Amino acid sequence: MKRRRTTLLALTTLLAATLTALPAGSAQAEEVEQVKNGTFDTTTAPWWTTGNVTAALTDGRLCAEIPGGTPNRWDAAVGQNDVTLVKGESYRFSFSASGVPQGKVLRAIVGLQVAPYDTYFEVSPQLNVSGDRYSYTFTSPVDTAQAQVGFQVGGNADPFTFCMDDVSLLGGVPPEVYEPDTGPRVRVNQVAYLPAGPKNATLVTEATAKLPWQLKNASGSVVARGSTRPRGVDASSGQNVHSIDFGSYRKRGTGFTLVVDGETSRPFDIDPSAYRRLRLDSLKYYYTQRSGIAIRDDLRPGYGRAAGHLNAAPNKGDDDVPCQPGVCDYTLDVTGGWYDAGDHGKYVVNGGISTWEVLSTYERSLYARTGRTHKLGDGSLDIPESGNKVPDLLDEVRWELDFLLKMQVPRGKPLAGMAHHKIHDEQWTGLPLMPADDPQKRELHPPSTAATLNLAATAAQAARLYRPFDRAYAAKNLAAARTAWEAARAHPDMYASESDGTGGGTYADNNVADEFYWAAAQLYLTTGEKKYADFVLGSPVHTADIFGPIGFDWARTAAAGRLDLALVPNKLPGRDKVRQSVIKGADRYLATLQDHPYGLPYAPDKNLYDWGSNHQILNNAVVIASAYDLTGASKYREGALQSMDYLFGRNALNISYVTGYGEVNAHNQHARWYAHQLDPTQPNPPAGTLAGGANSGIQDPFAQGKLQGCVGQFCYIDDIQSWSTNEHTINWNAALARMASFVADQT
Repeated sequence: MKRRRTTLLALTTLLAATLTALPAGSAQAEEVEQVKNGTFDTTTAPWWTTGNVTAALTDGRLCAEIPGGTPNRWDAAVGQNDVTLVKGESYRFSFSASGVPQGKVLRAIVGLQVAPYDTYFEVSPQLNVSGDRYSYTFTSPVDTAQAQVGFQVGGNADPFTFCMDDVSLLGGVPPEVYEPDTGPRVRVNQVAYLPAGPKNATLVTEATAKLPWQLKNASGSVVARGSTRPRGVDASSGQNVHSIDFGSYRKRGTGFTLVVDGETSRPFDIDPSAYRRLRLDSLKYYYTQRSGIAIRDDLRPGYGRAAGHLNAAPNKGDDDVPCQPGVCDYTLDVTGGWYDAGDHGKYVVNGGISTWEVLSTYERSLYARTGRTHKLGDGSLDIPESGNKVPDLLDEVRWELDFLLKMQVPRGKPLAGMAHHKIHDEQWTGLPLMPADDPQKRELHPPSTAATLNLAATAAQAARLYRPFDRAYAAKNLAAARTAWEAARAHPDMYASESDGTGGGTYADNNVADEFYWAAAQLYLTTGEKKYADFVLGSPVHTADIFGPIGFDWARTAAAGRLDLALVPNKLPGRDKVRQSVIKGADRYLATLQDHPYGLPYAPDKNLYDWGSNHQILNNAVVIASAYDLTGASKYREGALQSMDYLFGRNALNISYVTGYGEVNAHNQHARWYAHQLDPTQPNPPAGTLAGGANSGIQDPFAQGKLQGCVGQFCYIDDIQSWSTNEHTINWNAALARMASFVADQT
């Protein structure tokens, strides 16, 4: 699944042919099977293996023992040579494949068997995560009788068993062409613009000269007019586009539309109320992500369910979870916390950054000029703890904080004070699966420096925010933070393994200088102690340019320290330079937004959108919003507000990425218990759930079968099987909650 730093797949120009139909009038060839013995009924011939791989028949499948420690995918492989391809003919490449242990990455190719070993088609599914049957179509760019079907399974640190069956390369099939329904060519924020805020739209058109536009109200009357601004071809979508600015219209209303170039946009409001709802909905999301407690249907109608992972059959449960073999000799009670995403895993590093950003949403309300703490107060979220005189946001985050504290290695044990990296199922589970029905054994994974520093940072932040409501709990968090800090200093290079991806994501990160900086910053902000200030000032991260194009996330946490040092009152020497660094980063994101025809503060290198691009867009907007909080300059307020438009429909796909918001919105996110697409008795994700968004890596097989050759914004599909473009996660929703709260405060 996701949850690891990923290297984007190289997308060659040859793969663009996968979405190209045969020329008009061309005859479709008869369907002809090009693979010999793809069913392995009696023999493995004529399949070959590399010399380090042993293969044999097992239950009618070819199963191969794959060695560990090979550096490259092609260092261990199974294949068949002398396959014939015809230029311009379309082929369906299909196979079944699995691995034990699960979660290994397979590179399946159709290419040339001799030098220069050109590749005509390739996919890289992660075995067992989305089932074990794969099917793709592509068009051959060459005529050759020396093609090869290959399954490359090297590049893994540990050995595993790879099995395959029903391999087919069927020629003459009609090519599959995926055409997303993008609706009207006028792309707007389908939810709402603020009356006293920017109002921008994008028109997709072949026209090169400016065009007249009209803004109509719900009754169809024209209330504003103007002309478009031609912008040329947008590199992030490949579309020729114009910009529309109707910000001078400031009257409230519902059901507005933009009409231009013979097209009428989807309807939208000019009203702040949607963002007040979104602030709460994006935070209510966390209640239905809780582990270890029954979700009450009276509090979340349609989302009630039994408690998960409390050692009630069939759950193995989280009451007394053992470590992976050889990791430790104890068990821990790690009940509670938030399920990380669409699976049943719980991860300290992603839990940490999520906790920080949600707590920072509350902390901003204490200090920002437009902050409104009472909007996040007791009773605002309607959760079981409502009515206890503690802000509901703090009650909700405490459910996760308690889990993070439980992940700390106990006193008297080896590595005491460190934090276990994660806890999840021994093997991957399928969809759909309610938390209470998960039968898998649960395991603690080794402690890591990154997880320990996440605990130190978030517990330190919690200590200052919970102190007015529960001094004992605040003290408990601060003690845990200090212990974690000292443990991390003693063990500064314990990294999570990139290969530890069976049953859950790896969240591997071998650069923790940013986590050290973040933890030291939070400890200083809470205690004011010189030793933490000295560490902050001495860290190379403190003066580094950390606000890059991609933004910050669980693996790039320096901003979580820098932003709070700039925004939370403190006496750090040279603090003005800290504040200026945030403003400088905001200026860069603002310039990106102003240059972008779709008005978003995100322009990754070569338009290769990263995993979870939507939350990275939001986090870049957080930096712009922070500059507004620091300066009061209207340009930052305008930029932060405009950044939201992309998420709500002003994008190439004309879709709102937030469930329940906008006429057309993402609602089939990859999830085991919001799996309505697979099981009509289950709901879609709750309103206010953010989809991951465009991801040029398209690592899951479903997206690979639909989106090969996609450009930037088009690398997304709203389907439950697309875990690389359409998952939901606690850290992505944290970014949404923070920006939704900022926008709501501007009203």
